[in-house]
Amino acid sequence: MLRRVEISAALLIDPVHRSIAHNLYWNDKVELSLDCFICERTGRTTILQRGAERAVCTADEEHGEHYSAVQITAFDHTQGSQSLSLRVLVDFWWAPFHDAKRDQRAMAPSTIPWVRLHLGSYCPEAGQAGQNSIQTNLVRPAGLVCEHCDQTLAVSAEAPRIHVLN
Repeated sequence: MLRRVEISAALLIDPVHRSIAHNLYWNDKVELSLDCFICERTGRTTILQRGAERAVCTADEEHGEHYSAVQITAFDHTQGSQSLSLRVLVDFWWAPFHDAKRDQRAMAPSTIPWVRLHLGSYCPEAGQAGQNSIQTNLVRPAGLVCEHCDQTLAVSAEAPRIHVLN
């Protein structure tokens, strides 16, 4: 059956910390925990790329990475003077199964939903691009720091939210 989840996140930006000068932006890559009916394993990290027709399930050593019927169908972001927000819709195919290795029944989405959202930036001091990410299981508040000049770019005060829409 076709399932849909909405992922939303917001970061607090302090202009004093020069995040605007760093051109902080949401990256097209999203990692989401899903139960995969293809490899029949629960809690697999699925790597999605905006615009891709399918995602990659990381599976495990036994099964190896494989393609999965998961796709980003909407990627909406806004930037205000003090915030940076993101809303992502993800559609995925799911069928019931039993994970024999963990002896548990699959859920749609997984019983412990987890997401990692990636961000990019450009450090004007170093003249180089940078990368950052936030995820649901960080201790909050969590600061995002430029890897080149150690300036705080933004603060993640709340964990990204995952809502099952159908």
